[in-house]
Amino acid sequence: MSEEKQSEQPKVPGRTIGFSIMTVATLFVAIFLYQNSSPDNQSAGGESIAEFANLDGFSSAHWFLPDDNMLGFVEIPAGRFTMGSNPNLDRMAYQNERWSDLRRQGEVELPRYYIARFETTVAQFAAFVADSGAAAPQVPLSGAGNLPVTNVTWPEALAYTRWLDLQLRQSADTPAPLRALLDGGARVTLPNEAEWEKAARGSDGRIFPWREARAEEVANFNSQSTRPVDSSPCTQCAWGLSDMAGNVWELTRSPLQDYPYTAEDDAEGLAEDALYVMRGGSFADGLNNIRAAVRGGVDPGVRNSTIGFRVVVSTQ
Repeated sequence: MSEEKQSEQPKVPGRTIGFSIMTVATLFVAIFLYQNSSPDNQSAGGESIAEFANLDGFSSAHWFLPDDNMLGFVEIPAGRFTMGSNPNLDRMAYQNERWSDLRRQGEVELPRYYIARFETTVAQFAAFVADSGAAAPQVPLSGAGNLPVTNVTWPEALAYTRWLDLQLRQSADTPAPLRALLDGGARVTLPNEAEWEKAARGSDGRIFPWREARAEEVANFNSQSTRPVDSSPCTQCAWGLSDMAGNVWELTRSPLQDYPYTAEDDAEGLAEDALYVMRGGSFADGLNNIRAAVRGGVDPGVRNSTIGFRVVVSTQ
């Protein structure tokens, strides 16, 4: 791989006023701003969240989480996985995916955790907004209930996870495995960078979340808009998760910094001048930016139509 290719980095959406997008690893900015608007405890179309009551495949009684016996959470077993990129194996790899100057990839061991099969949806976030009352974030919700929510800042995404954590703790219908984790000290939050990457690429070091599939069949990229989170199941993907490549960039709780990765550097509080890692690429990105190891960075105050998130139940 040429040094010119290694120096290129994924374009990262940002905001021109108030926050400037910078990168530690020479990430560049694609300016793509949406202004705030108040949801007033209503859904995307200005109507009550009751419009989502019959959303196929999702449970209105469970905050519009998937209507299955695990509420859409998928177990990722404890164990080691390969993190980062070796440009000899992945010729699209960027410089900031290398583990170090002397080592191309690293091994990270994670405890068992659960991650959402789908990206957080408009309906799910609308339930949070409606329940939050005057404290609701000023998020410009838009689109059908099963689309991924976008235009959400990092603190607002984290606020949603804390709200969902409380709902799951209080509900008598929380699946037993999730309740056991929560009772044992786990919490609902954004995935850290390692949790996200292991969920995306599995334990076998794959470049994309799938092995035997055409990217166009399972990922939304090089397109004009988001698609419903349940529109293209990826049975070929690691652990059957959907849209770990494309659709929307997914926020993590890890500040952007050089590898090697260490969980001790992750934070849920706003670190001064920190950019936060986002993963997976979006509908607007090309093939190189939807790889499992690609790293983007974003200012915590940015709202953008290409950025969303998914949640985990984590013990870290």
